[in-house]
Amino acid sequence: MNLNLRQAILSNVSGNNMDQLEATIVDAIEKGEEKMLPGLGVLFELIWKESNESDKQEMLEALEQAVQQQG
Repeated sequence: MNLNLRQAILSNVSGNNMDQLEATIVDAIEKGEEKMLPGLGVLFELIWKESNESDKQEMLEALEQAVQQQG
C-alpha cells in the first residue's frame, strides 16, 4: 500500500473556507495529539510557499521568539 500522506491531508482540506481552515488548525493545536502534527506541517508548508520574503521573515521572528520562550 502506497499512502501519500501529504496528498491525503491536502485532499481533506481541499475546498475549505477560511473559517474551516482556522477550525482545523485550532482543533489540532487544542487537542495536542501527535497524529495531528503532520497535517499542521503540510498546512505550514502551503503558507511558507505562498509567502513573500517579508512574511517569511516575520514568521521566523515569531517562531524564534516562541521557541525561546519554551526553553
